[in-house]
Amino acid sequence: MFKHILVPVDGSETAMLAVAKAAALAKTFGSAVTALHVIDPYPFTGVGADFAYGQAQYINAATAEAHAALDAAQKAMADAGVQAATVVGEGHTVHDGILRAVESTGADLVVMGSHGRRGLEKLVLGSVTQRVLGAVHISVLVVRS
Repeated sequence: MFKHILVPVDGSETAMLAVAKAAALAKTFGSAVTALHVIDPYPFTGVGADFAYGQAQYINAATAEAHAALDAAQKAMADAGVQAATVVGEGHTVHDGILRAVESTGADLVVMGSHGRRGLEKLVLGSVTQRVLGAVHISVLVVRS
């Protein structure tokens, strides 16, 4: 039914629940799986030497965080008997990075966790899941904790 499953991960417990669901679906349908972590390559605005140094530190830390999340997802997939590719995507917003990855991987299903934020927290932090649901033209399975 599904040929390629995309699983955005951020290292959270909810994302790992989505990884487990994606692994079960991949085993059932024989699907390829790609785990994705999105980083914003240019989160700072400014000029000068301090900006360049801060940018380099940020990229190093963000890349390390991305690889930690992806390694955990890949291990969980392997433990479930599923091979998964991993990708560090880029986007000024996480949902933009996910949309790009949907196109570049040819995914026909996105399995993603939702933190279930409400009220002011949702207003301030936004809802990546809601934005993805409104933008993609493929199926999305939302996993909640």
